[in-house]
Amino acid sequence: MSVIEPESSNATAPTPGIAPGSDHIDARQVAQELAEVWAGGGRAGSQAQQIQRAVPGFDAPFFQAGLAGYSDAAMRIIARRHGCPFCVTEALLDRTMLAGGRGFAKADLGELHENVPSGPEDHPLACQIMGSNPAEMSAAALKAAEQGKQGEKHYRTMAYGKKSGYFPSTRVALRLPGGEQLPPTPELDASEGLGESCGEFEDETCETLVDQINDVRDEETERRSDEVGIGDSLTASLRLSVSSSLSFECIDVNLACPVKKIKAKARGGHWLADPEGAIRILEAVREAVPASIPCTVKLRRSFDDTPEMAANIHTILDAAHRMGYAWATVHARTVMQKYVGPSRWDLLRDIVRKHQGPSGDAGMPIFGSGDIWNAADIFRMVRYTGVIGASVARGCIGNPWIFRQAREMMAGRPPTPPTIAEQRAVLEDHFRLLLAVNHGMRQGEEHTSKLMRKFGIRFAAHHPRTHEVRLRFIGVKSDGDWRAVLDEMYAAT
Repeated sequence: MSVIEPESSNATAPTPGIAPGSDHIDARQVAQELAEVWAGGGRAGSQAQQIQRAVPGFDAPFFQAGLAGYSDAAMRIIARRHGCPFCVTEALLDRTMLAGGRGFAKADLGELHENVPSGPEDHPLACQIMGSNPAEMSAAALKAAEQGKQGEKHYRTMAYGKKSGYFPSTRVALRLPGGEQLPPTPELDASEGLGESCGEFEDETCETLVDQINDVRDEETERRSDEVGIGDSLTASLRLSVSSSLSFECIDVNLACPVKKIKAKARGGHWLADPEGAIRILEAVREAVPASIPCTVKLRRSFDDTPEMAANIHTILDAAHRMGYAWATVHARTVMQKYVGPSRWDLLRDIVRKHQGPSGDAGMPIFGSGDIWNAADIFRMVRYTGVIGASVARGCIGNPWIFRQAREMMAGRPPTPPTIAEQRAVLEDHFRLLLAVNHGMRQGEEHTSKLMRKFGIRFAAHHPRTHEVRLRFIGVKSDGDWRAVLDEMYAAT
């Protein structure tokens, strides 16, 4: 899901979600109760047990959401080292997955090399996909689930062949790694093998285009393979073709992101205004992905606040449950609301109640999202709304300690704030990990230093001299600038 900075006019600064009557909730008590629910694989028949069976290692009632521009491998690993049990990639456009390159805009779609599983430490991990057409979504989901083992041509044929039932009004334009625009790719004909016929195009022309795509990608793979150290599990993730041991544990369908439409095509949260279209996408993805890999769905509570739109989420959740989706995550704002104004925990509670059995254990497991700013908010949301757990989004940017603090509360201990030394150690680790993610990039250190500014600005909130540290991070332009801030503002005391 795309994330907009709180300082922006498009987002509200951290405020509590609307939850009348929640003042009496004792978050510490709830945390300890949840520790018992999630311990030892979860109580028999409980939703916690359902989730842990679907995704082994998911052992706590919270996880890190997909955060556009933030939740790359480096941020995910830092979160895991502080107690996060499960992470989601940024929302990747289906065509991005099929082409191996960038989507329409980095601001809300992310880049593939930052979102592939990054070694044994980066698990369990969900690949979140978003798109406009069931055929493309199903092909992208299968490619992610299989890590592309059947070859690029197979997945493009699945998406654009005649048997796919998808005939775009214009030929499909794809991009290569690095954003290079390819000539429009003709529709592939699945009736005669993997793309051996291309409708109005001559077979030879089609093969030339397909070979052009594969040749460039092969060159990129070989170049990066030469640069990547075999012993470095993080930089090894930059290979465009990764081993099955680095596969995603889960495929997450994004029906929540409040991005703009592309012409007349819906994607993300716009599908909440078209429940039939949303259900077709969910069906296509679930049918394409092997049954052994769980599928999940991310939604917002409604497209807008009209009664007609508010009813759509129930139609979609009922259908997803029938299809066997492992769980849903519901953000407590509307799509039209984007990130402006507080989330509605009271309306999220109504949604959860409608999809639970009498005991609270049966029915569709639902995670909640929206206005989780500290560890206590996780447990307040669970108790107030009845969700099985919380998806932590903006509240964990520059704050991986939220996961440690949640674990501390579940263990019956008070949550502890990070010391200056801990803050510096995490900043240094994050920089090293991000540098590894950017391995092979020209001027990698300078690029990494600039990327780290947005994290440093958020980390500054924990420093006693927040404003001064924030300004210093804003001015970082090089590795030297970055080190200078750490040495001056995070020196051992």
